[in-house]
Amino acid sequence: MSKIKFTGIMPALITPLDAAGKVKKDTVKQLVDHYLKCGVDGFYSVGGTGEGVLLTLDQRKAMAQAAIEANAGRGKVIVHTGAINSLEVLELTRFATAAGADGISSIMPSVYFKYNFDETLRFYRDIAENTNLPILIYANHTGNGIDMNKLMEELLKIDNICGAKDTRSNYYAMWQLKQLNNGDINVINGPDEALLCGLAMGADGGIGATYGAMPELFTGIYREFRAGNIAGAQELQSQACKIIRIMLKYAAGSVVKPLKEMLRINGIDAGVDIYPAGEFSKERSKEMKAELQSAGYVFWQ
Repeated sequence: MSKIKFTGIMPALITPLDAAGKVKKDTVKQLVDHYLKCGVDGFYSVGGTGEGVLLTLDQRKAMAQAAIEANAGRGKVIVHTGAINSLEVLELTRFATAAGADGISSIMPSVYFKYNFDETLRFYRDIAENTNLPILIYANHTGNGIDMNKLMEELLKIDNICGAKDTRSNYYAMWQLKQLNNGDINVINGPDEALLCGLAMGADGGIGATYGAMPELFTGIYREFRAGNIAGAQELQSQACKIIRIMLKYAAGSVVKPLKEMLRINGIDAGVDIYPAGEFSKERSKEMKAELQSAGYVFWQ
């Protein structure tokens, strides 16, 4: 059976919380409905964009549940279960499986402790033993010297580990990753600004934060690439990069901040900023909106 379980465009969802710390389910449904109308294929919940590691376990469970319920089987929902506390990873993995998720993903165990190859291998094996869902490893720059492709070669021997979300920005390394297991490996592009690069090197789709602000551009890139219209895909990627450049200018360390503010401008109640993030000032919002308009960004209302 093929390990290619996820394809297409999958926005990474924000986690909208009210002042009491409760997940705003109406906002989650509004976003999911809008993204599906724009042609997305699924969603990535409580990852970096969803500020998962800043949330309590109960908040993460509530957001995962809200995403699954809002999706209602229309797309694929991948729940990111990675956490600082590795035992919470296993608990959230079991919860997401029982709640009806379509897949599981996780960052590597805390890079703060620089776990070695064997310890990291054990970590992912334990996740696999706690679910029957397909699992995407989060391939990124860990700083602990682990050869990600060598790790994936071992992990692909496990039936329900299907591939990786690759955010390394090294497209030769991605190509090498895609050669493993005779090409039967699910590789998902991470860097939003280079989705087209990832697709050209064999990625099966993309997961990204900025997809949430401009889903129609990213579904367009994927559609045009698959149709063989490379020039059309390049034009759309260029448009997306112009917007990403502005988002990064106003990011102040995290693209989640301008993403949430863009959603607010678009009429979406993105909820409170999760501690310790500061508020996006009205002045900065006005400046960003003007720059976005000048760059051709199309607001939803």
